[in-house]
Amino acid sequence: MSNQNRYAAIIERIFHSKFKPGLSEIEFERHELEHFARELGIPTPKNLGDLVYSFKYRADLPESVRAAAGEGQVWLIRPAGRSKYKFVLAPDIPLGPRQGLNPKKVPDSTPGLVAKYALSDEQALLAKLRYNRLIDLFTGVVCYSLQNHLRTTVPAMGQVETDEIYVGVDKSGSHYVFPVQAKGGKDRINVVQIEQDIAVCALKFPSLQCRPIGAQFMDNEVIGLLEYMETAGGVHIRTESHYQLVAAEEVTEEDIRKYFAEAKGKI
Repeated sequence: MSNQNRYAAIIERIFHSKFKPGLSEIEFERHELEHFARELGIPTPKNLGDLVYSFKYRADLPESVRAAAGEGQVWLIRPAGRSKYKFVLAPDIPLGPRQGLNPKKVPDSTPGLVAKYALSDEQALLAKLRYNRLIDLFTGVVCYSLQNHLRTTVPAMGQVETDEIYVGVDKSGSHYVFPVQAKGGKDRINVVQIEQDIAVCALKFPSLQCRPIGAQFMDNEVIGLLEYMETAGGVHIRTESHYQLVAAEEVTEEDIRKYFAEAKGKI
């Protein structure tokens, strides 16, 4: 049995052992993963954190769990404190980049050695954002990378991690904090991470305006950038743009005229 199949069997058993119609939250603790693995006769996963992480951010929950959600809803796994988690019924709101948007060409300023030796899709994406100032370009704010892979503890959530934190200032002198979640490969931008980023900013940077950002590698190495906003109905996409890093000579005069006309039309 593969790791993912073991993970699915354990998480499914936990859910159905506690689920009752009408419930919108179901809490569980990390030690229960070991208990239900033994109950199922499955070897206990070496990395229990990876089991939960997998269903929070990478993989769909088992079909029987998804079927227990109502129309337009989805079950999520949210942190609930140290080594504690909860299944939560939430609106099913897409947060990933859309297909079909025309990417804007940007001359690639990524140093060759960095591009050559980046160790993962996520690291490569973060490097491209940084060296090409794509967060500045997308937000219209002068931004600076403050820290990457910020790990901290948030009350009622436990330990959380943000891929990179930018701070910025605009022409009015207003200050902002931009938590960035970067996704490559099959990983997906997840509402739980955006909620955690918002909570981290409220805790660590209470005087700054928080503008959470998602970054995703798409086909043909197009980079999708999305800014999110928190509303009474959940987290939604505020703005979205796609960028393609190219050699400088590939940005044509026609491209420049088109971008200028598009920008002028928005003024």
